[in-house]
Amino acid sequence: MLTWDKLLNQVRRKTLHKSKETMGTGIGRTEFERDYDRILFAAPTRRLADKTQVFPMEENDSVRNRLTHSHEVSNLARSIGVRLAFEHAEEVFGPDHELLQVKRNVPSLLAAVGLAHDLGNPPFGHQGEVAIQQWFSEHEFPDNKNNIDSDFLKFDGNAQTFRLLTRLQVLNDQFGLNLTVGTLAGLIKYPSIYGTENKSGYKKHGIFKSEEEIIKEVWEQTGLKEGLRHPLAYIMEACDDIAYSIIDAEDTVKKGYASFYDLMDFLDSFDKSDKIIQEVIKDVREENEKFKKASLSSRELNDISMQMFRVKAISEMIQAATNVFVKNIDKIMDCSIEPGFELIENSECAQLCKAAKKFDLRYGFLHKDVLKLELQGNNYIKKTMTMLWKGISKDGHHKDHPFERYAFGEISENYQRVYNDTTKSDYAKHQLLCDAISGMTESYLIKKHDELKCLESKKCKK
Repeated sequence: MLTWDKLLNQVRRKTLHKSKETMGTGIGRTEFERDYDRILFAAPTRRLADKTQVFPMEENDSVRNRLTHSHEVSNLARSIGVRLAFEHAEEVFGPDHELLQVKRNVPSLLAAVGLAHDLGNPPFGHQGEVAIQQWFSEHEFPDNKNNIDSDFLKFDGNAQTFRLLTRLQVLNDQFGLNLTVGTLAGLIKYPSIYGTENKSGYKKHGIFKSEEEIIKEVWEQTGLKEGLRHPLAYIMEACDDIAYSIIDAEDTVKKGYASFYDLMDFLDSFDKSDKIIQEVIKDVREENEKFKKASLSSRELNDISMQMFRVKAISEMIQAATNVFVKNIDKIMDCSIEPGFELIENSECAQLCKAAKKFDLRYGFLHKDVLKLELQGNNYIKKTMTMLWKGISKDGHHKDHPFERYAFGEISENYQRVYNDTTKSDYAKHQLLCDAISGMTESYLIKKHDELKCLESKKCKK
């Protein structure tokens, strides 16, 4: 049985290891509010501004990147947190909800995990993950007879996010950003460690073997274990689904790959019997008819109509996700919820979300321009990994290989420091390569690729 006093545990890992913070800057904020602030001001968060959400290397500032997507997921998660804390406090958090300060702690924890959930994603979005996986499956490693760990063959940005926050953001110790165990637990979408056989109904592993000790400590402090999600992780996942399905559709239209009318026709033909879909179509088309009476260009009409669609659809999905969470809270807390349970999938907005995702795929993700850019990104990642690997495989110390020394030296000092604290095994070398690539923005990756390629070929101009 899970309990909220443990799930909302505000202790930090540094404290667990008998070390204290010395700055004394937390006055006036709860620990979860401080977690949000730490994530907001962290460099990896700023780097999300140059990482793909849907459209790689997008020059139109009004189209989302990974940073704006993360802010929107954070906003949606906080909104559900506010509803739970103010409208459903007793039934969700029990009679001690005032002692738990849920009105402050729950919205801030959800805002924090929403903002952080994509920090580990490599350049070029999910295609970047695929490129890393493919590089390891295609590359020859004579020294270890190609016995590559699943951590790399199935590399995933979610696991990299946890690693980034707990280990790679080095200050003056080994605790990363030193977030609370409650926030770290709420961040885990896939609560299983690479190499274990049971994913507990989820499609992926969510923790690299290198962070096994850390996650077990987090689970112990929050009353969780492998296979059990933090209840608030269900909400973070739902908000990611909402943003991915609805807001990505708005960007697809903003890009000119489809129109508002294409979306309405697609939704209508997807399921004419679904109450929510038909209600959204009806309300938004009525607004569209009003807009037509104004002197708007076709682009303006598209934009404002899509804004109305976004507002209406998100409102319905937020309410639906909240309702399903409240309805199933007892099963979640007594750990009897079915494996792989998702809020949106079990809500009355399931068909709307499914339809919007299929629209995004057909008109956005599969557009020839997007596919071309993703292929270019795939090539940049793989070729850069190959050049960096020349330095990493030799630890950058071989006196007769200046290129290898230079390539190794281009890797973040933080990442090198973490690597140097390991036994420098094949696993650690592979992980350093993933750390280096995942930490790059898209423009930096391209720049670094071109620079290394030039130096490797010895054809650089003076």
